[in-house]
Amino acid sequence: MRFATIDWSRPWLAPYRLIGEPLAARVDWIDGATAIAHDRTLHNAYGQPISFVPQNASANHTPYETHIANTGQVPTRDNLHDFFNALLWLHFPCTKRVLNQLQAAALSQASHQQVSANGRRGPQRDSATLFDENAAIFISHDAGLIDALRAHEWPAVLHTSPSLFFSRADVILFGHALIEKLVTPYKSITAHVWTVQRSREWFTLSTDIQIAMIDHQLAAELIAGFDNAAFCHLPVLGVPGWWHCQDAEFYADNTVFRSKRLRD
Repeated sequence: MRFATIDWSRPWLAPYRLIGEPLAARVDWIDGATAIAHDRTLHNAYGQPISFVPQNASANHTPYETHIANTGQVPTRDNLHDFFNALLWLHFPCTKRVLNQLQAAALSQASHQQVSANGRRGPQRDSATLFDENAAIFISHDAGLIDALRAHEWPAVLHTSPSLFFSRADVILFGHALIEKLVTPYKSITAHVWTVQRSREWFTLSTDIQIAMIDHQLAAELIAGFDNAAFCHLPVLGVPGWWHCQDAEFYADNTVFRSKRLRD
């Protein structure tokens, strides 16, 4: 089976399983992802259809994000990292489009300023890359819970039953490097979190509708630009029901569930 190391029963993969599991089983998964993208009429910020192409098919010496912005082609290697990247394009096309647009614009500006694309990223490209690689979306109808997350008040946020937690909040993993790390999970894996407040009604909707709504909201929020200060942090295996033995001792591990630093 293709990518047999992926355990699709993991709860954090639930939003992606319907498309991801059969796609991962295909030898020609890159072509399969392109077919889904075309069926969904996905496109980049400049209207070119999104397609996934082998890494060696992209233009030589053209930065990755610039190539996507110029052509709609996403250079893709046959590995887990790029598989999850394709899966995120298929589920969050608006957000991925905006992130590509921001990164390509930052590269263009750097080029005009005669700054090497291989040098310092700059704050906008850095924050967009961080979102793309390691973000998780924390959604709640409870502003107080979001405030508690930002304050690292871990017992108030996480030390509860899964049923109670998910009646107030949800966590959707976005960063493809983050999801790749969780193929072999370990306790200290930490996400950079973007918080979203939604009404209680959002939690009654189907997963497809939920993701579509969050995708449009994220794209609208990100397009104006953002920096690393917008993120808070979450050890993702602390989400109730996402790991075993989540008792008081588990959450008392301050090497993972760290107190808020004054400069954060």
